[in-house]
Amino acid sequence: MKYSRIAVLLLIICLAAAGQVWASSLFPLDNGGSMFADRKARNLGDLVTVIIVEQAQARQSANTSTGKDSQVQVGPGLGVLADLIPLFGMGGGDSFTATGQTTRGGSLTAKVTTKVVEVLPNDTLRIEGRQSIVINGEEQEIILRGIVRSQDIAADNTVLSPFVADAEISFVGTGIVADKNNPGIITRIFNWLF
Repeated sequence: MKYSRIAVLLLIICLAAAGQVWASSLFPLDNGGSMFADRKARNLGDLVTVIIVEQAQARQSANTSTGKDSQVQVGPGLGVLADLIPLFGMGGGDSFTATGQTTRGGSLTAKVTTKVVEVLPNDTLRIEGRQSIVINGEEQEIILRGIVRSQDIAADNTVLSPFVADAEISFVGTGIVADKNNPGIITRIFNWLF
């Protein structure tokens, strides 16, 4: 009987202690959301991969053509002056033709992972990122800034660059090849003078 009272007392203590234990999930949720919700970027510091698929083409052409002809003639008159004034004539003309055409194009394909640097109140995110690659002493750097809507971000945290508002994408290279593509100092002086 003594042992049964001790067992009941231990059972009561265990039940009282179990009432204060909090249940926890097998899958911890860092953002406090549902475990069934997607893991898309929506907080400060989250990462978004931007797939850059930019292509730009511009073409401009102009044609100008003008012309002008003029002619003046003075001939002998009648009467006494007919023999004194010889036949005199003068003519002139002017023409101008110009044609110009400018074509410029460029394309850029890359992937850059950016970081959310600001969460805006209208469910948009300001993102910024840079990627630097060095190959054989040539450094190429891609810098990307812009604003994306949360609903444009795919479930794998990627977004296409045409969906980035106020996008600033710069692709710069430095090194021996980039230096050789620039004109020399003498060429630049002659271009500046003439």
